[in-house]
Amino acid sequence: MATYGFWAWAAQDPDRLALVTDDGEEMSFGALGRRVNQLSHGLRSLGLKRGDLVAVLLPNESAWIEVFMATQQIGLYMTAINYHLTGPEIAYILENSEAKAFVANARYAEAARTAAEALKFPVDRRFSVGEISGFRPYASLHEGQPETAPPDREAGQLMLYTSGTTGRPKGVRRALTGGPPEAAAMMGSMLSAMFDIKPGEGVHLAQGPLYHAAPGAFSTGAMHQGQSLVLMDKWTPEGCLERIEKYRVTATHMVPTMFHRLLKLPEEVRARYDVSSLRSVIHAAAPCPVDTKRKMMEWWGPVIYEYYAATEGGGAYVKPKEWLEHPGTVGRAFPGATLKILDDDGGELGPGEVGTIYMGSPMGEFEYYKDKDKTEKARQGGMFTVGDMGYLDQDGWLYISDRKTDMIISGGVNIYPAEIEAVLHQHPKVADVAVFGVPDEDWGESVKAVIEPLPGVSSGPELAEEILEFASRHLASYKIPRTVDFNPALPRLPTGKLYKRLLRDEYWKDAGKKV
Repeated sequence: MATYGFWAWAAQDPDRLALVTDDGEEMSFGALGRRVNQLSHGLRSLGLKRGDLVAVLLPNESAWIEVFMATQQIGLYMTAINYHLTGPEIAYILENSEAKAFVANARYAEAARTAAEALKFPVDRRFSVGEISGFRPYASLHEGQPETAPPDREAGQLMLYTSGTTGRPKGVRRALTGGPPEAAAMMGSMLSAMFDIKPGEGVHLAQGPLYHAAPGAFSTGAMHQGQSLVLMDKWTPEGCLERIEKYRVTATHMVPTMFHRLLKLPEEVRARYDVSSLRSVIHAAAPCPVDTKRKMMEWWGPVIYEYYAATEGGGAYVKPKEWLEHPGTVGRAFPGATLKILDDDGGELGPGEVGTIYMGSPMGEFEYYKDKDKTEKARQGGMFTVGDMGYLDQDGWLYISDRKTDMIISGGVNIYPAEIEAVLHQHPKVADVAVFGVPDEDWGESVKAVIEPLPGVSSGPELAEEILEFASRHLASYKIPRTVDFNPALPRLPTGKLYKRLLRDEYWKDAGKKV
């Protein structure tokens, strides 16, 4: 019978390599397991009890993994906070989540201290990796604590916060199961199995921030399956290739932005690295242009899997061979999940009809913590939506059109920016692109493209004309941007999602439109 759960691997195969930090430090399952047990006892010594929550403000480092594995075996919740947030934003999450302990890295000292002091967060419950004034050393949670497993072990839960691109972020909370941690780990491993990742030997590369649902879930899920986890702190395309070759990486989670930037590397750089160890490259978080994905498969082989889901649950998934037969799809429903397309009145739409995507998740019910109204508004007949639009074909394959809030209505015609962005991403001088609607007296909205050129490429009227001519060869005339602006760096969240609202607001601020 296969072994499941980090803690079981630590006990049964203590010498197996568990973790490689960004600076190359290696730790075995046994050594990491002992630290996790010490931390579990240390958290309980603070008086934390079942259902309490620990918040962390940490980069991709060993402390993140330790806190996760400790909370998940003693019935606690863990909230991983986006380390790009400001002090007041962090304070909101600490207060809203009712955190009972707070662990931060000194890299974010100013924001962490501002948040803690604003809330008068108990000094004896603040801990820092590195030195933060007013915080106790993180190491003090381990000191003097036994290395043996804690008594009364019980599965904990993550309570992650939505990205908050519209309004305050909301905590996505599920009830504790009351079961053993290993049972929860085995259920989580079912996610990996959909992408042909099996327990035992293997190496997972964590390229995205662990505070985001997907990179965190796939990274910790790999450890639950006995695989080594390689942490990447700051992502670069060549750094990705270096680690794949050096550690013989077999699986990883990525976002389409990473694909775009890898493909922009000079051919001689791409050819320099051996990526033949890859077996399961999983991507999500944003639409991936068909041409981009085809190019990645030509380079890395048929190892690229895709899924559609959200922090709230999911979803749909598709394997490489299936995607090649249905290019552009994000998959069919997860085992036990439901996918439906509904109109604005809640009526179910037929094959090929675009509407709002609703999902029924096998992960069970959730609530937006302390926001019953938002919880109910997102639901329809036991399903939920995150506001994306798309359609199902006759065989149940799901295709994403765009987010409802991003859709452009020009002269009464619906235009989906994701389709236009997919085309413009293929231009050889484009590093990144955002397409959205801007005020137009005649049409209501017209299509605007904001382009981030590749380094060394001069922006200006000539490049704009070149890009529009390129677009005219691939898009219907009504989809071609009316105007092109340039920006040296588009605002993307670390999860890969384009923070389009920051761009769009500038164009609408004097138009009286609610965005």
